[in-house]
Order: sequence, then structure tokens, then C-alpha cells
Amino acid sequence: MGQGSALSPILSALYISLVFHILENCLKNLKIPIPILSFVDDSLFVVQSKYLTISNSFLLYSYNIISSLLEKFSLILEHGKTEVFHFSRSQGVLNSPPLNLSVFGGSSLLSKDTWRYLGFIFNRKLLFHQHINFYMNKAISIVKYMKILGNSMQKRSHSATEITFI
Repeated sequence: MGQGSALSPILSALYISLVFHILENCLKNLKIPIPILSFVDDSLFVVQSKYLTISNSFLLYSYNIISSLLEKFSLILEHGKTEVFHFSRSQGVLNSPPLNLSVFGGSSLLSKDTWRYLGFIFNRKLLFHQHINFYMNKAISIVKYMKILGNSMQKRSHSATEITFI
């Protein structure tokens, strides 16, 4: 099934749902408290812990399980598209330890300062300043481009001559 096909998201969701069901059972048996959110081919593992080292170890275990499951199902996990993001209430600078994926053929992942998911931009403290600024600037740019486009259409109507080709 091609990637652009209308059935592609439906069939991939049906195929991947079995993988996530097995993954959730494995994590439950290992007592690793990680809920999984998935939207077509974009998935999210959520870990809640007071300590970043514990969060990273849970993420590493779950990453190991999901990569082996996907390999058994003949699917590819792209290490380069993997991201790590930590929410924090601390007032100071957050120095999170990297998540080392070299065992799986990837590199170490450093925690990002902002994270974009389904059109929303999150920061570590869940303040939506970046999200608001991004969409405010986008709206202002659209209005400016509409003004330019409107002016160009108005100028053309005054100076253009009509030519008919037969």
C-alpha cells in the first residue's frame, strides 16, 4: 500500500495496534509505568517521575522493547526521528542526562527545549508563549501577504490590456 493512499493510515493503524497492545502488556508485566499515545505513525511515550535518571531508564527499556517488536513485525524504527522532552517545575536550568541509543544503532538524544506535537508547541513548564508567538507571527504574515496580493491584483486591473487568442 503506497504512502499517499487513502487506505494507508487505516491499514497502518490496524497493523500497529497489535504492536502497541503487545508493548503495553510487556510494560505492564515489567511494572514500567509508561502510557502510550499514538496518532497514525507518530507515537509518544509518557513517563512521570521526580528523577530524570529514572525517567530515562524507563524510556530506554520501553525503547528497547518497541524496537525489537517493530523489528519482529518487519517495521523500521527511525532513530534519527526520535526525540526526548522533559517537563519540569524547577526554577533553574534543567540539565537532563542524554538518552543513549548507541546500543540500538542511534546516537545519544539530548532533551529538547521545545516540543511540537499535533500543531501545539510545548515548553518544559507548559507555558504556551512559543505557541502563541508562532501562530501570532504566522497570522500577521498571512495578513501582510494578503495585502500585497490584493495590491498586485488592483494594479493589474488598471494597467492591463486584454488580448484574445483564437
